[in-house]
Amino acid sequence: MVTIDRSRLESLTRRELKRFGETHPTSRAMAERARASLFGGVPMPWMVRWPGGFPVFAREATGATVIDVDGNRYVDLCLGDTGAMTGHSPAAAVAAIQAQVGRGVTTMLPTEDAIWVGEEMTRRFGLPSWQFTLSATDANRAALRLARAVTGRSKILVFNYCYHGTVDETVAVLLPGGATGPRAGNLGPAVDPALTTKVVEFNDLVALEAALAERDVACVLAEPALTNVGIVLPDPSYHAALRDLTRRTGTLLLIDETHTFCAGPGGYTRAYGLEPDMLTIGKPIGSGIASGALGVSAAVAEQVGAMIAEDYSDTGGIGGTLAGNALSLAAIRATLSRVLTDDAFTHMIGLGERFTAGVEQGIRDSGLPWQVTRLGCRAEYQFRPTAPRTGAEAAASFDGELDQFMHLYALNRGILLTPFHMMALMSPATTAEDVDRHTAVFTEAIGELLAWHG
Repeated sequence: MVTIDRSRLESLTRRELKRFGETHPTSRAMAERARASLFGGVPMPWMVRWPGGFPVFAREATGATVIDVDGNRYVDLCLGDTGAMTGHSPAAAVAAIQAQVGRGVTTMLPTEDAIWVGEEMTRRFGLPSWQFTLSATDANRAALRLARAVTGRSKILVFNYCYHGTVDETVAVLLPGGATGPRAGNLGPAVDPALTTKVVEFNDLVALEAALAERDVACVLAEPALTNVGIVLPDPSYHAALRDLTRRTGTLLLIDETHTFCAGPGGYTRAYGLEPDMLTIGKPIGSGIASGALGVSAAVAEQVGAMIAEDYSDTGGIGGTLAGNALSLAAIRATLSRVLTDDAFTHMIGLGERFTAGVEQGIRDSGLPWQVTRLGCRAEYQFRPTAPRTGAEAAASFDGELDQFMHLYALNRGILLTPFHMMALMSPATTAEDVDRHTAVFTEAIGELLAWHG
């Protein structure tokens, strides 16, 4: 088995850090300036997760291209960690957004766009009733409240190393011995997650059945495939068993499609025939405009409707003043009707296959014990010989030194990958040439890593 010489890796990383600093002087200066007024020097903490010691500051982004303040141009395979899966500023969405801004952004009144979007979401995902938020996090919070109200149960269940935004109950992990505890980095949890949440490993049906047998879980909140710890795909029969277990125990099933929308026009739910009671999605549906959505089954809608009196509709913890605003709905309508279409997904998924094939070839040629996993137009390589089946397996394969080098090497050669992991996403604006450029850079990087052995 081919192994990485760690001293060579360290030397190459030092070289790449030097190159990054030399080619990004304006970003460095802006980062230093930002520390005086921005907490951590960035507008949101996760923006520090870049490999060069300071973030790249963007000047503009169009299609699948980002240009930074130093004039460096990148093929963007990060795409805002799915938020820009449409590509940056797609023309159809820009036109609709500009037009709506001139007609009013938020009025606390419904628009015809809301009806169109609700009908389209039903067509794509199968659930008949929809509400709109400003993020998937908001949609998930609302869904959990509805699930507790409908079932009268207090707990939820999530999977180890899942990702559902900043929902308090979901920032939890499975501790040694099987208990639930706060995930590393969970700052100031409102309550001990063990009081609200059960955590089991993805693909572990025995643990899932045991956790649901107590009938105290209001809903299972699930990504159809784990996506934020490296892609972890479900076993072939897993989702059928998950649906059966939730139905038998009176537990609602909530599917979060925010990242797995990459599987097709109706996400993983439509591609693989899932039957959730509730579904949430955010990020990509508004072409970058803050947007989220929550869909529910007819049965859940009827139960919730019976509980909500008009006089208390603003105190139920659902939505917010700007939720469902006219601008968001205009952006979603343009995105779904003219950007993330069936034809667009055919193009994007084909490029995902091309990306995966290029990476697989490089891994085979090198003999490195790595692998790549694809879900629709999303693909990710991991520093392990086989695809992980659980979140714990995926987390254990993280290699901080290799991760930094591979990200930095790509960044210095004009390739932007998601900084949290080795993930690439295709947009309607991505081209075969973009994908092949990554393949060439990836192959060059592993060639340099292994030159010590050559």
